[in-house]
Amino acid sequence: MTAPAIQLYGYQRRWLADQARFKIGMFARQTGKTFTTTLEIVDRCMAAMVAGKRERWVILSRGERQAREAMEEGVKRHAAAYRLGFEATESQVQFGREKYTQLEITLPGGSRITALPANPDTARGFSANVFLDEFAFHQDSHAIWKALFPVISNGFDLRVTSTPNGKGNKFHELMTANDSVWSRHTVNIENAVRDGLPRDIPMLKAGIADDDAWSQEYMLEWLDEASAWLSYELISTVEHELAGRPELYQGGPCFLGVDIGRRQDLYVQYLLELVGDVLWERERVELKRATFAQQDEALDDAFERYRILRCCMDQTGMGEKPVEDAQKRHGKMRVEGVLMTAPNQLTMATHAKEQFEDRRLRIAQGVPALRSDLHKIKKIVGPTGIPRFVAERDAGGHADRAWALFLALAAADNPVTPMEHRSSGQIRRAAGLQDFVRGAA
Repeated sequence: MTAPAIQLYGYQRRWLADQARFKIGMFARQTGKTFTTTLEIVDRCMAAMVAGKRERWVILSRGERQAREAMEEGVKRHAAAYRLGFEATESQVQFGREKYTQLEITLPGGSRITALPANPDTARGFSANVFLDEFAFHQDSHAIWKALFPVISNGFDLRVTSTPNGKGNKFHELMTANDSVWSRHTVNIENAVRDGLPRDIPMLKAGIADDDAWSQEYMLEWLDEASAWLSYELISTVEHELAGRPELYQGGPCFLGVDIGRRQDLYVQYLLELVGDVLWERERVELKRATFAQQDEALDDAFERYRILRCCMDQTGMGEKPVEDAQKRHGKMRVEGVLMTAPNQLTMATHAKEQFEDRRLRIAQGVPALRSDLHKIKKIVGPTGIPRFVAERDAGGHADRAWALFLALAAADNPVTPMEHRSSGQIRRAAGLQDFVRGAA
């Protein structure tokens, strides 16, 4: 007996069998929500071909990488499994002021499937059935919805899937609304494994090493946003698929934040490059139980490879000596120690939140540990009325990534006078040349 080309688990079969016009699903990570929905789209196109009709579908993803993945790993793979020939095109299209990469395939019979990044302009640009992929993570989800719904109201179908991304976004609103319009599906990791998905739940939980991230990403719990300094919705607005990639460094001025930890907490270096008026994450170094010598090597490596104008380091407790040593190696004008007192934390956290709200920052997209660190910081007011920031310590640290980012943003807030950048290697070579010239003289 020939094995099926595509294996489906119970929750996937139930999703496919549901032909409601408005269908929304909240699925745990790694459960195949995009894979299953793109299969439904190809099934619909194949059925239309048999009936002598055409289907028109648009997939709106959170970014170009996700749109490409939906097309390559979903649509094209399913079409190949059905042995359907198709014509694939890739083009640059303009919606509003921005240009986007549009991926499209045309199937036998004339049905078309298009995938591209989501925003309000692309949402109103088509009259078609629509699949909103990872909708909770779309920037401006309410604006996208406002632009989209009139377009699909003329008889088109709508598919929405995502993992949760806190409260306050349109996905949360749709999933929790009390109505009979939407057909709702919820599949956490335990549901999926009971239905046959081969996943080792204890290993996944140990691997993510963060209770909040596990609760949201795998158990589909709506985390409380009321006390979080940075909501998940706000964090999503500054995520970008091109951030966090060192190879994209453009040679511009950089700012470094260093949160020092040794045993329980992480040592984190967070490096930002200023491009225009936006700070882009270029590199984030995380070390666990590293010696001070290894931490010094990581810091010196960053100074050698990037044009760092200012570095702010956590000087609290064990940070005294690393800061003093770094100032000796790189200069007090470039390295500043910051005591993590309540007033200093308030200043840094407030400035950081302003950068998030003004979208003057781009951070790596979809990194659960980073998102959790940023979200776990909470502002509380003590009996004296003085506000302070707290974050629960867990296996993933003590919001170390968040404070390293806040320190980097503080470094960028008041940089020293720009200087010509020369790496440590250039300085050593120049010193050797001077010695040679003096010897020749």
